This record gives sequence, C-alpha cells and structure tokens, in this order.
Amino acid sequence: MKRNWLIITMGVILFSCVQKNNNAIGEGQTIFTGKDGEIKLIVLAPEHFHANLLQKSSIPQVNDSVFVYAATEDVGLKQYLAAIESFNQRDEMPTNWKTIVYTDDDFLNKMVNEKKGNVVVLAGNNREKTGYILSAVNAGLNVLSDKPMAINREDFLLLEQAYTNAEEKNVLLYDMMTERYDMVNIIEKELINDHDLFGELQPGTPENPAVYMESVHHFYKEVSGTPLTRPAWYYDVEQQGEGIADVTTHLIDLFFWKCFSEQPINYTTDIGNISSTHWPTEITLDQFSKSTGETSFPDYLQKYIDNSILKVYANGTLHFNIKNLNAGLKVIWNWQAPEGSGDTSMSLVKGTKAILKTAQDKEQDFVKQLYVQKPEGVDDNEFSGNLLKAIKKIQTTYPFVSASPTSTKGEYLINIPIKNREGHESHFKYVAESFFSFLIKRDIPEWEKMTTLAKYYITTKAVEVAKDRD
Repeated sequence: MKRNWLIITMGVILFSCVQKNNNAIGEGQTIFTGKDGEIKLIVLAPEHFHANLLQKSSIPQVNDSVFVYAATEDVGLKQYLAAIESFNQRDEMPTNWKTIVYTDDDFLNKMVNEKKGNVVVLAGNNREKTGYILSAVNAGLNVLSDKPMAINREDFLLLEQAYTNAEEKNVLLYDMMTERYDMVNIIEKELINDHDLFGELQPGTPENPAVYMESVHHFYKEVSGTPLTRPAWYYDVEQQGEGIADVTTHLIDLFFWKCFSEQPINYTTDIGNISSTHWPTEITLDQFSKSTGETSFPDYLQKYIDNSILKVYANGTLHFNIKNLNAGLKVIWNWQAPEGSGDTSMSLVKGTKAILKTAQDKEQDFVKQLYVQKPEGVDDNEFSGNLLKAIKKIQTTYPFVSASPTSTKGEYLINIPIKNREGHESHFKYVAESFFSFLIKRDIPEWEKMTTLAKYYITTKAVEVAKDRD
C-alpha cells in the first residue's frame, strides 16, 4: 500500500513539474525540442532581400509551410516570393517551401491574432521594424530580426521594452549578426583572445583610438551581372536609417564580440563620450531612377531635395569609449564604385603586444585579409614566437590557417584560403541555427541582450548627437 502511495505521489510531482514548465513557456506556445518541422516561420513585411536568405536552404527543424503577412501590392513581397520560388525550382538541392500569404492593410493585427507560427522573421523597412518586434513579442512570439533593430531614440526605448516583455513572456528576441560567422572575423577573435600574443587592449585616445573600423559601400552595384534594385524608401533615412545607425551595428557588434568576448556590457555605466558627425551622399534623379526604377522622387523624399539633388545622410563618424577604452568608426556610402573596384573596409585593433589589422581594398583585390603587426617596443623574437604558438593553437581547429611575413617589417599576413571562407549569404543559416538552439535549450546568455542594447544605445545616440551639430 505504501508503495502504491509513493508511485501516486511521484506522478503528482512529475505532473506538477510539467505544468510549471508549460506555464513558464506560456499558454499556446511551443515547447521546442529540436524535432523536425516544429519551427514554424512567420515572415512579416519582407521588404529586404535578407528576409529570404534564411530559406535559401532547408533546415530540418523548420516547417516547410511558411506564413507571410504584408501590405497589399508590396514590391518587397513580390521580390521575396520570387526568391523563394527560385529556391524551390533550382536544379541542385531544391527547397520545398509552401508559402501561405496574407495581404491587406491590417496584416500586422491579422498576424498577431492568428499566431500561425512561433518564430517571426523581420527584414524590411526599419521605420516600422521596432514596433513590429514589440507587437510580436507581446503576442508571445519569438523574433529573429535583421539589423538595424532601432534607428532612433524612440525605437531604442521600444526595443528596451521589447526585451523586458520578452523576458516576461518567456520568448526570445535575437539580432541577426551574420558577420560573426565570417572566417576572417572568427580567426581574428581567436588571435585577440590569445593573451600571450595580443596582450591587453590599449586604451587609446579619441584622436588615436584603440579600435578603429571603417566601411565603404555603394548605392548602385551589380550582383552577378544584374543591377541591384533598391526600394525607393531605402533612400529615406527616416525609413532606412542613417549610415551611423545602420552599417555601424555590425562594426560595434564585432568589436564587442571580439574584444569583450561573452562579457556583459551595461550601456548606463560602461559607455560614454559619444560623439558623431554626418554628411549626405548626393543623388541625382537619373541615378535614383537607375537604382529604384522610379521615374520621380516620391513625396516623402522632397524635404531632402536641394536644387534637384537628393541628399541622403548615409555617411558619418562615430567615437565613444567603453570601460575607458576609445573606439572610432566611419561609414561611407558612395553612389557607385570606380570601374574594377567594389566595397572596401579596414579595421585596427591595438593590443599591448600585437596589432590586428584587416583590409579589403585594391591591394587585396577587394578580398578581406587579416594581418598581425608588431607594436613598437615589443621584442622581435618574442613577437614571432608568440605568433607561431598562436597559429599552431588555431590549426588544431582550423588546419588551413597559416602566417607568412609581408614586405613590411614586423607584419604577417594570416593566410585564410578563399575555399575555406563561406559567402555572406550562407551566414544567415548559421545565425538561424544558433537561434534555434537557444529556443531548445532556453540558454541565451544575458550578455547577448546587454550587448545588443548597448550597441543600439550607441548608434541611436550618435544620430541625435550628429543632428544637434547641424
């Protein structure tokens, strides 16, 4: 009799634990286990091509049925659907997506009320994005969002609220930081976190920061021989965001991820002395038409037009310090790259024992390369010995990596073969897989949330500061 009572008691305890777990997840929410098809995507207002890249290849956990909500006659929606169809129809490893589309002006309310999926994917107009994030979280839905998640102060406050509400609803909110999966960035992070080689991050000064990153992009470009068509709203900084609110999100994220690996960053105590400038790229109507297919500037761009020239505040500088270390960023958007060239970038990360440099310019055939330089005052033999040890350590995981001296004294090229680097589009799958793992294990680290908020505090504050200087 006592044995039967014990069995019943244990059953009650187990049932109670299950009930508590279900209550923690939330009524009607998915308890993710990793089984095939349990992740049901909701694609909301897909106005940027990043919206389709999560579906470029099949992921077992993701259900083939995808629910899409957008405004009627949305150009971005048409491009998204065309891309998905091309994935389904390709000869090699075709996908099998079944797209269920709802289009009307009430698409957001319809999505929230129906809740036909459990993960909302956002990549589109940035003016609306933060509000969409908050609405999805409040509905008890997990959110995987393209950058930027906020482009102004009001958005930042909404994003803070979204993170607070996500914790209360026990859902996850995640920023698509694809650059973390670039092999050059991965190897650079390994070298920065090798204390024998790198030492400590130098403090730097506002004029000569310890970390400096620069990125140059172009509005008009060809992809696989075909001109990239941009939506007209892309040229409106109130919808796309200024350059210092957009591109810099990747730069700051990489800085934090490499130099403060898995360390929480509190924007209220760790970030200070934010200064910034901005200036416009001038676009003619002919150039605008060539890029968008529109024959005239829409009404919402009229306030940016001076003497028939559209002025897009896509360029800027941004300086700040973090834990008393100085950082500087610069972002440039030109109209079109000179013949035979392309987007360029560079970065410097200055340690007490080594300086890490990346460059992507004509000298590198516009392929990003990583260099290690010896700072003044460091012994040559000690430096080369520590670099050799660091490379051997890296080779246990990445055997294709090596180092060779350049023509510059005290500088080494870190050889990362092109064949061992995957393209930008493939990184979206890795972001998704990381996010799906967090959904199953419920173990997204606190530093991810804090780092994200610190990043958007800096970028949105920078926009305010730049405007105040005008």
